[in-house]
Amino acid sequence: MELITLNIKGISYSQTQTGAYALLLSEEDGKRQLPIVIGAFEAQPIAIALEKELKPPRPLTHDLFKTFADRFQLTVTKVIIHKLIDGIFYSSLICKNKDTEEVIDARTSDAIALALRFNAPIYTYPNILDKAGIELQKSTMKERQQEQQEVEDVDYFEEESSENEFTHLSQNQLNELLDKAVKDENYEKAAKLRDEISKRS
Repeated sequence: MELITLNIKGISYSQTQTGAYALLLSEEDGKRQLPIVIGAFEAQPIAIALEKELKPPRPLTHDLFKTFADRFQLTVTKVIIHKLIDGIFYSSLICKNKDTEEVIDARTSDAIALALRFNAPIYTYPNILDKAGIELQKSTMKERQQEQQEVEDVDYFEEESSENEFTHLSQNQLNELLDKAVKDENYEKAAKLRDEISKRS
């Protein structure tokens, strides 16, 4: 099956979930984005790898793995986000040692942290982007302010959210809220809405 290349766009702090971050991956030859909600512990090694000038005084776990792999001539050649079940992404490390290639299961946050350290490309399949991808729309500053005011007036999103906060909403309401969350760049909320929509598909 065809693979789609993803680039890391960045990490943003969750405004609604304490200690949560949204890792945003963008489709290389398209407009879709793939938001993945991760914890602070998982976000740290990715953020450090993205900040090239930031060097921890002692090697982090992923840095230690990179050093260990280099010593034994093991290379991570690519990362594939290959499955999405109940809002959880599953990934694989494609590793090479001389002429031997192995596929190793990994958490997506760990796989991406290692991909950054090995300069390995990140891929996913079209069906995952079709199911979980969101398309960001460009808008003017005036439109963004108006949209933000609408969110504040209608109070779409509560600060304290529960796991089943969207279960009572219709499919149309979920789609409208997803569009609003994407426009407001609220990727964490968009990911939750997307997961609820995916459950009903």
